[in-house]
Amino acid sequence: MTSASARTHDQPRAPRALAGAVAGVLAAAVAIGAAQLAAGLTVPQGSPVLAVGQAAIDLTPPPVKDFAISAFGANDKTALLGGILVVLALYAAVAGMLAVRRLAFGMWGLTLFAFIGLAAALTRPDSTLEYVVPTLAGAAAGAFALSRLARAAARLGTAPPGTPASPGTPASPGTPASPGTPASPGTLAPPDLPAPAAPAQPADPGEPAHPAGYAYSFTYLPNPDDPGPSRGPARRRFLVASGIAAAAAAAGTLAGRELITRRNVSQARSAIRFPRPAVPAPPLPPGSNLNIPGLSPFITPDGSFYRVDTALLLPQVDPATWQLRIHGMVQREVTLTFEDLLRRPLIEDYVTLTCVSNPVGGPYAGNAKWLGASLAALIRQARPLAGASQLLCTSVDGFTSGTPLAVVLDGRAALLAVAMNGTALPVEHGFPARMVVPGLYGYVSATKWVTDIEITTFAAASAYWVQRGWSQQAPIKTESRIDVPAAGASLRPGPTPAAGVAWAQHKGIAAVEVRVDGGPWHEARLAAVPDIDTWRQWVWEWPATPGHHLLEARATDQTGYTQTPVQAQPPPDGASGYPSAAVTVSGS
Repeated sequence: MTSASARTHDQPRAPRALAGAVAGVLAAAVAIGAAQLAAGLTVPQGSPVLAVGQAAIDLTPPPVKDFAISAFGANDKTALLGGILVVLALYAAVAGMLAVRRLAFGMWGLTLFAFIGLAAALTRPDSTLEYVVPTLAGAAAGAFALSRLARAAARLGTAPPGTPASPGTPASPGTPASPGTPASPGTLAPPDLPAPAAPAQPADPGEPAHPAGYAYSFTYLPNPDDPGPSRGPARRRFLVASGIAAAAAAAGTLAGRELITRRNVSQARSAIRFPRPAVPAPPLPPGSNLNIPGLSPFITPDGSFYRVDTALLLPQVDPATWQLRIHGMVQREVTLTFEDLLRRPLIEDYVTLTCVSNPVGGPYAGNAKWLGASLAALIRQARPLAGASQLLCTSVDGFTSGTPLAVVLDGRAALLAVAMNGTALPVEHGFPARMVVPGLYGYVSATKWVTDIEITTFAAASAYWVQRGWSQQAPIKTESRIDVPAAGASLRPGPTPAAGVAWAQHKGIAAVEVRVDGGPWHEARLAAVPDIDTWRQWVWEWPATPGHHLLEARATDQTGYTQTPVQAQPPPDGASGYPSAAVTVSGS
């Protein structure tokens, strides 16, 4: 009887614990939905999930960020948000189980979540008091949902007061079955007791008869064939409350997303008409595209151009309200609007951009035709003071990059760009205006959604990634990439093109060589290029022979420097080493 008694007391806890976990997750979903709706009505960046995610990006060590970029590529932000939601769901499940035991415990858990959301929102560089509204709205909605759901979950598995024992309910240990009452199917009767005597007539006709000297107590033990109170009204109430919570969470999330979407700048972007460039890009020379299947085209399409930045929610900057302020160590401050920018002489040029996080042979490089105003002319208009060395450029979302002033003023095509490949900048690439400076990794030169340029010194200010251990000044290393054959490819014997791209922005590529299995180097044929600021296609016809082979490549720039074989990871100033591709050539 002891083991049966233990089961009697434990079984009601399981459905309540599970229901508590469900209640916590649904309450968190309601909180997120309400916060999303409030963010759509106020400040999209104030959403607690986005604010916490942005704080996580800022606080994550660079090696972890490099791993995320290499492991998830363009989906790194989606993976981050997914991870945050999974952690939140687990946290909410625990809070819900605690709330079933005591509601105050769950409310304290919700308060901690709200505090983290508020702290993350208020520490954003551009935060205002409006940023607290989504978190507070979400916390209030989540608290209301948790209180209702937790109370409904607490009723599960608990018999209503006065409910008699069901058929199949055993008596408590040491207590005999009711005298004269035949055992119901499944009733556990003590085997060592004689058949009970007939009960005496009760003094009160309404009182049940009991033999003298016996005390009776019954504990409910669910019978598999008995619906019981936990499967009756209490369960229906919990299911109804859960359905309402799920519907409210979905409605808030979808409505908030719709409100945020209505704020996008797609119509403003498509309505822009650019004047003819004062300095058009030169026509592409014949032979700039080798037209080899699998080889990166000379111009990277907008949709294929790599994206690496710290923005979880793409800034929607209306060009009608955009302004750029140039200040700091200057004789005069300069402020210009988007209309002012389009009235300036616009320059068109081909420039290859490269991310410092790009591994050897990696995908984070792309070439485009950019249109923009001369950044050097804008800076000279402000008249920098002697001793200035850095342009501290700030994005609308608070990101900063530190660009060497001398590089911007040395005559290269440094642009405040407004268009990419013949159309207005895509939002994910910095609309309405961004920096493009050839020869420098993007984290020190390519600020998207730029709104502020402070002319200062490297000693006086450190930009976002420099604060996290990356190099202060980051010229792009001479690098190459093998596009075809792809690593792991299975090939047939015979002439096989080995092809790829190489880059050494503002130095130019002079040669590319390829070798097989560590053998002699073979010079590749180079495609034509319009100038030294772009990557360059190359190809070598490889007489492939059966077996497993390792192809390697190296580039030499026009200064005479040859790509180093020394392997280095991206931190702190870019990766190095020979790109390679291991392939298999069949025997026939």
